[in-house]
Amino acid sequence: MGRVASSVDNTMIESFWSTMQRELQDTKTWSTRTELASAISEWIEAWYNPRRRHTSLGDLAPAEFEALHTAATAAA
Repeated sequence: MGRVASSVDNTMIESFWSTMQRELQDTKTWSTRTELASAISEWIEAWYNPRRRHTSLGDLAPAEFEALHTAATAAA
């Protein structure tokens, strides 16, 4: 974490919002807030958290990284 009012404080959340806007919000016109809220929740739980690639994990999805870690632990 940076200092209060530092430009790096919001970098991660700004990146998240930008990705969500490009990949979800801008893909169609939403008729209700409830519809959009449901789509956001589904996008986060079904795509963003479990399957998107993370540079911090060597460009692996979390499930792939966990499978590699579990296999390495079991082999040891």
